[in-house]
Amino acid sequence: MKINDLKIKKGIRINEKDALLVVDIQNDFLPGGALAVEQGDSIIDGVNKIAKNFSKNNAAIIMTQDWHPKGHLSFASSYPDKNPGDEYQSKDGAIGPVLWPDHCVQGTKGAEFHKDLNLLFASAIIRKGRNPTVDSYSAFLENDKVVETGLSGYLKSLNIKRIFICGLALDYCCYYSAIDAVDFGFEEVYLLVDLTKGIDLPPGNISASLENMINKGIKFGNIDNFN
Repeated sequence: MKINDLKIKKGIRINEKDALLVVDIQNDFLPGGALAVEQGDSIIDGVNKIAKNFSKNNAAIIMTQDWHPKGHLSFASSYPDKNPGDEYQSKDGAIGPVLWPDHCVQGTKGAEFHKDLNLLFASAIIRKGRNPTVDSYSAFLENDKVVETGLSGYLKSLNIKRIFICGLALDYCCYYSAIDAVDFGFEEVYLLVDLTKGIDLPPGNISASLENMINKGIKFGNIDNFN
C-alpha cells in the first residue's frame, strides 16, 4: 500500500465540531535533528495554512510535543548492548517496537517546536512521553494502553466529532493517534496525507500502517480538498 493508492476525500467543509491535531513538529524530528524524518520540514507551510483555515471556521487546533526525560527507556542509550533502530519490545508493551536515539529531551532545543510552525492558532498543547518507563506515540493514550493524555476528554468537552491529523511521523505518532481517535469514539478520523511524512522503520512500516488505517475506517484527505 502506497500513499498514491489511497482514496482521497474531496469537498470537506470545516466546522466548529472539527479538530486539527498537529503532531510533533519539533526540531529533533526535522532535518538536522536527532531523529529526523526525511523532508519533514516540507510540510510546515501547509500545516500553517490548514491551521489558519481551521481557526477561521472556529474549529479546535491541538499541537502535540514529545517531551522525554533524560534516560528514557525508549532510548537505545539506556541499554549497553543496543543501538538506535534495533528492534525491541518490552514485556508490557510500554517500550518498542524499536529503540530510538535520544530525542526531544525536556528543555532542550531538539524538543522545541520548529521556529516556522505558527503556534498562534493552538488552543492546547499536549505533551507526551513524560514517563521514563513508558513511551507515548499516540496523542490520546500512552503505549501501556492504560494512561490517557487527557486529549479525548478535552475534545469531547468541546463536542468535537471529526479529527484531522497531520505532522510527524506518519507511521508512528500520527498512525497511533489516528487509531486511538477511532477507539475513543470520534465519528470520523482523517489523515492529511500531504501534511505528514513517515520514517518506515522497520522497513514496510508505512505500508502496514496505511493498510491498518484503512481497515480501521480512517479516511484520507489533503490540503487541496477542503472547501
